[in-house]
Amino acid sequence: MRILRVLFAVVALSAVAAAQQAATFPTEDGGLISANLYGKGARGVVLAHGGRFTKESWSDQAQALAAHGFHVLAFDFRGFGSSHGPDQADFDTAPFQKDVLAAVRYLKAKGAATVSVVGGSFGGGAAGDAAIEWPGEIDRIVFLGAAPNLSADKLKCRSLFYCGSG
Repeated sequence: MRILRVLFAVVALSAVAAAQQAATFPTEDGGLISANLYGKGARGVVLAHGGRFTKESWSDQAQALAAHGFHVLAFDFRGFGSSHGPDQADFDTAPFQKDVLAAVRYLKAKGAATVSVVGGSFGGGAAGDAAIEWPGEIDRIVFLGAAPNLSADKLKCRSLFYCGSG
């Protein structure tokens, strides 16, 4: 019986892993973003990593969201992984918000009717800036230990700020 459970777990995990698809898409300023796409559905979620992470860092969360019916896109910002774009050399001034916008638009082009963004650290800042610069593109944002670089008073979408310590 135990062997049967292990075999079932292996098959289930391989099915989830097989559901992940590699994707690339352009940014409006000529960059090229590399991403992993999970699941299908009308509810999209973009996962925007923090400075010490990559798109692969979201694998567990992406698989869990996809298993619950979300269409999920985890991407690498310009200058991370194989993603690249103009002005990526200066981390403090790179237009990371354009990478978030491109990811949101990519998911919408793939059939997502609504797109929420979960951003960790600087990924949350970039997501907030994208929502402020292009109002109406992002439906909701979850900020994980983050806030927009621009004035948060200008956010027009639903926003959840999550901070913790320890």
